[in-house]
Amino acid sequence: MSTIDELKSTGLKATLPRLKVLEIFQKGKQRHMSAEDVFRVLLDEHSDVGLATVYRVLTQFEQAGILIRSNFEGGKAIYELNEGHHHDHFICTKCGKVEEFYDEQIETRQKAIAKEKGWLLQEHTMSLYGLCADCAKGAQLQR
Repeated sequence: MSTIDELKSTGLKATLPRLKVLEIFQKGKQRHMSAEDVFRVLLDEHSDVGLATVYRVLTQFEQAGILIRSNFEGGKAIYELNEGHHHDHFICTKCGKVEEFYDEQIETRQKAIAKEKGWLLQEHTMSLYGLCADCAKGAQLQR
C-alpha cells in the first residue's frame, strides 16, 4: 500500500506535511522519535514544515492508529509506527536509546499473574531502564 493510500484509508487527506512525516517513520533509521526528532529531520531536508504542524500531524496519526505514542522517562512523548504487534522496550538512561524486545515467556507469565489476580488484561506496556551495551562499556572503562 502506498503512503497516500495508507493515509486515505485512515480518513486523512494526503497533505504534504503528513506525507513527509509518515515517510520519516517509514524510511528513517530511527524507529522511536519525539516531535523534536521529526522536526530536526525535516529541517535537515530543508522542509518548511513547522514544529506546531509536526505536533498536530503526530497527534492525528496517533488518533488514526498509524503511530503509537509512549511516554518514557521524563514524560517525553515518543512515537513509532504501529505495525500491529506487541513489543516491550529497553531505554538507556544515559544516551536515550530505545530498543525493542519481545519475550513469549514474559508475556505468558504476565497473563497468568493477571488471571490469578482476577484481572482481564486489555493492554500493557513494559519499559526497562538501564544502560545500553555501548554506554555500559563506557561505564566499565571508567571504573
